[in-house]
Amino acid sequence: MRGTPGDRPPAAGGYDAELRRHNEVLRRAAGVGLHDHVLDIGCGAGRTTRDAARAARAGSALGVDVSAPAIALARERARAEGLDNAEFEQADAQAHRFPQERFDLVISRFGTMFFDDPGAAFTNIGRALRPDGRLVMMVWQAGELNEWDVTIRRSLAVAGGPAAGAPGGPDPFSLADPRAVREILRGAGFTDISFTDVHEEVHYGPDVAAALDWVRGFTCTSEVLKRLDPAAATRALENLRAALAAHLGDDGVRFDSRAWLVTARRS
Repeated sequence: MRGTPGDRPPAAGGYDAELRRHNEVLRRAAGVGLHDHVLDIGCGAGRTTRDAARAARAGSALGVDVSAPAIALARERARAEGLDNAEFEQADAQAHRFPQERFDLVISRFGTMFFDDPGAAFTNIGRALRPDGRLVMMVWQAGELNEWDVTIRRSLAVAGGPAAGAPGGPDPFSLADPRAVREILRGAGFTDISFTDVHEEVHYGPDVAAALDWVRGFTCTSEVLKRLDPAAATRALENLRAALAAHLGDDGVRFDSRAWLVTARRS
């Protein structure tokens, strides 16, 4: 269910706030060095790219994303923070012609699950890494292990309506199987591949109204609602509102989640 918030411009703090705890895990694992040149795949509004740029003060960070609104916002925020070593490009990392052997490190925070051809994409990304360069990415584990996905699917599965996971939408769990991911990465020229379980909560907003607005923007959520008749869509939204309210705590609406931190090196 969760992959991108659709084609709308990123909400202020939305995605970064949702994944605040995951961001810290990724930042520690990446261990960006002072002189590193970093490539950030699926950078969104650029939070992870800007973090990398601050750590690589004598190096650089390039963030790429297919969303033009996200890239525009990322550039704006980098300028506001005075990060001259952070750059952003609207690009599909599967086919974009990156400079070969340019980067010391490739990072991604849930930005690699939507490639049409993962093998071709990671081969292309691998070419951009110098020999022995590192890949550090975070991807979702299986949907049934993610409370947020289970809850949203159940809320949308109203009587007579299509399932939330109906074909045609993006699959945020396409890299959930370590065996399959290991084969993809090995075929793309990576070695020393490892998986670390990441068990952190996602934060959907300070209150139910904000959380509902955020979740309605998820691509698969919005597509399901479009396919429902008006009465069914209303019931689905009420179900979703009640589910979000049940997860409201002192610091907002939170759900359990499970992800993989995947690390590898270019052989």
